[in-house]
Amino acid sequence: MTEKITLSASPRKLEGKKVKQLRKQGILPANLFGKGIKSLNIEVALKDLQSVFKKAGETRLVDLKVDGTTHNVLIHHIQVDPVTETPLHVDFQAVSLKEKITATVPVQIIGESPAEKEKIGILVQQLSEVEVEALPTNLPDHLAADVSGLAEVDAVIYVKDLKFDQSTVTIKPEDLEKIVAKVEPPAKEEVATPPPTIEAPLQGAQEEKTVTTEEPSQAKKE
Repeated sequence: MTEKITLSASPRKLEGKKVKQLRKQGILPANLFGKGIKSLNIEVALKDLQSVFKKAGETRLVDLKVDGTTHNVLIHHIQVDPVTETPLHVDFQAVSLKEKITATVPVQIIGESPAEKEKIGILVQQLSEVEVEALPTNLPDHLAADVSGLAEVDAVIYVKDLKFDQSTVTIKPEDLEKIVAKVEPPAKEEVATPPPTIEAPLQGAQEEKTVTTEEPSQAKKE
């Protein structure tokens, strides 16, 4: 049975620039939104959110408790500081367990490519996440890409090759043909071209002399 993940939050009164006071206290400003509910400003303990996010990511349901009411939510987005990567704000999306939703699921490479193992080529992951549609309870934590069959250069894995339950998870047809990973040829080492060699003149060789001849002067007229 999947472990239930819970997180406690409180209504938030501070807004705008004043939320800096919360961050100094280890509290993260947040927002709760979703179909059928009024958007609500809330706050959560930063350390609690970080612990929950490690387990839930953006695809597992979280029981968010606010003022005695429990909401089924997904961690929709975490805004982070571009320099320190410290969380600044988090959005929680309330969902209905009976309605399908669209979510982005990470792709996880599993296995080892024989082509890369034998140094025939280099495995390059071209797609790190895929958009799927499913009921909140059926959202996968990740989509597995098994590269153990990629044994030669130009071998590829498409989204349609990923392992997922097609009876509960739907991916757009146009996304199924996208390349997830491909074996590229190894980079060729550039061979430095030596500079042209200039041969020195042989010792003792006589230098050619330029002889200047003067035109004969015209005879004086008598």
